[in-house]
Amino acid sequence: MAERDLNPVDELIKQRIQEFISYLDRETETYDIYHSQDCISSNALKVMRDRNSIPHFIRTVHHIDEFNSSYLQQCHDRSILEPDLCLCVSNYWQKQLQQQYHVTAPVIINGVDIERFSRKLNSKEAKLKQQLGINGNRVYLTIGGIEPRKNSLKLLEAFVEVLKTYPEAQLIIAGGETLFDYEPYRLKFFNLAQQHNIVIGKSLILPGVMADEDIPILYRCADAFIFPSVKEGWGLVLLEAIASGLPTITSNIPPFTEFLDRDSSILVNPNFKDNIADAMLNILDKDIAQKLINNSATIPEQYSWQKSAQMHLKHYNQLLQNH
Repeated sequence: MAERDLNPVDELIKQRIQEFISYLDRETETYDIYHSQDCISSNALKVMRDRNSIPHFIRTVHHIDEFNSSYLQQCHDRSILEPDLCLCVSNYWQKQLQQQYHVTAPVIINGVDIERFSRKLNSKEAKLKQQLGINGNRVYLTIGGIEPRKNSLKLLEAFVEVLKTYPEAQLIIAGGETLFDYEPYRLKFFNLAQQHNIVIGKSLILPGVMADEDIPILYRCADAFIFPSVKEGWGLVLLEAIASGLPTITSNIPPFTEFLDRDSSILVNPNFKDNIADAMLNILDKDIAQKLINNSATIPEQYSWQKSAQMHLKHYNQLLQNH
């Protein structure tokens, strides 16, 4: 693709790749292995390795994307095909990498800090509730922003149905910083909210990107966590919500079904607003919520960062031995 054909998002990605390269060029420390977590840093590391500025690089692939831009698609493909080793975070994406790219990627687990995300009450909850305008006792939380992959429109359509039964209910959608332009999708989202007289700041709370120290507190301000995504690498926020003592609703698709079942979470068809709405209403039943909390309580213990680190170390050592 000719440089003049790049659109503004392509140009921004190209700029970010160059920023990584410029930073690494100035870096005085040298390492045996460099590890990227995304397409941008992986493309930067490929340039550095190809000119022998670094020895090896690894990429963790969280999920596979598809882009209309040929420039972005080429960047994405390179970020999977070029590393000395690819890792992934679920059995589902391991199979997809093999089928779509013929890349063998060992699975390494995500982790959750069960001390940071816990059920312990915190005096800062009241302050954060006041700051964000959280005043109901039927509070739904999701984290990830407004975008197609998060299925935000279907979630809002379902929330419209919930409000018919519980007009005082609140939906918090936190996070959402991204390089990609989802403005047309966001416009549909806000038009739908306006059409149904959903007041932002009252029924719908959009705090945006929050301070890291506020995230564990935010979970404990909610009654339930809802995550009806149509594509995810793993769903780390689900582990954080469970560790925080929340009952959860999520899509009945992998990779969520690799660590959740119908006893530990309400699994929904993400394509149907009524299915999501029914789950949002049912999870308010105290007996159902408590059953989900009890059945999911031991899941976070299986996913520690210590265990994840040991798995990484094993693959680092193998890569060094092979090269």
